[in-house]
Amino acid sequence: MPKFDDPRARVAAAYDAAADAYDDAANAFWARFGQRTIDRLRLAPGARVLDACCGSGASALPAAAAVAPAGSVLGVDLSARLLELARAKAAARGVANVEFRQADLLELDAPPSSFDAVVCVFGIFFLSDMAAGVRALWRLVKPGGVLAITTWGPRFLEPGSTAFWQAVAAVRPDLYKGFNPWDRIQEPEALCALLREGGVEDPRAEPEAGAHPIPSPEAWWGDAAPP
Repeated sequence: MPKFDDPRARVAAAYDAAADAYDDAANAFWARFGQRTIDRLRLAPGARVLDACCGSGASALPAAAAVAPAGSVLGVDLSARLLELARAKAAARGVANVEFRQADLLELDAPPSSFDAVVCVFGIFFLSDMAAGVRALWRLVKPGGVLAITTWGPRFLEPGSTAFWQAVAAVRPDLYKGFNPWDRIQEPEALCALLREGGVEDPRAEPEAGAHPIPSPEAWWGDAAPP
């Protein structure tokens, strides 16, 4: 049984539990922001890419398409079940230049400067020491390469998020926003400060607004799965 005082075990268990509905149509924001992150990087064919906290492949698979045929992508995640989904999607699409591996981004055994690009979409905030995570990823970027970290901005999934937490507070006030780690880096200035603390010189944060329609109350529960 996982030790839930270990944040890594808690995150892995939460996403394993969410895997059945993770790629439901109501959760299309995974694919949207994974694709947008890769689009912004303008990856060159032949590049080598690391996708940390890759989930079910929302950014790793677009990256593999961008760097094909000679480039490669390594996707790592704590959730074994999400990695199963990612491998199945890669096989269904005939994507052969991507590998998915269960691993902790803080414990990767890759040598420094191994990748032309390192991507972490909606994952860095799960680390209790986010700056250590940034340092661990930044050391893997080749000189002249790029590190891209995507996080949630203020008021994401509103007004549904507020309604959800108000309902939680009415029944279990002790659980109200008991696990909301992305709040620490919602603003561009906070994200840039984190990147500088992790050793990145002259970081840039680019906010992106958008809407995500929820077709039904039932669909909301899929969106309310661990973001």
